[in-house]
Amino acid sequence: MSRLQKVIAKLLSLQQIFTFSELEYLLRQLGYQEKKTGKTSGSRKAYININSKHIIRVHKPHPGNEIKKYVRTYVINELQKQNLL
Repeated sequence: MSRLQKVIAKLLSLQQIFTFSELEYLLRQLGYQEKKTGKTSGSRKAYININSKHIIRVHKPHPGNEIKKYVRTYVINELQKQNLL
């Protein structure tokens, strides 16, 4: 099983902790790039798919690094709509 497959399985398993760095890795592997939204964007992050121009917007968690369950559900739904999962 490749690293990408392991990260996808971990994302879909809502019982395990999923970190923001794993989310960034997953989105990069699926063709998304971070869009710089200005110097005042703070923890807001936008990722745009190079091919489809689809945008996923999330907040970077702080002070920890763990993605909340509702964010995971949002990302899963968005990636399924794009047929990437």
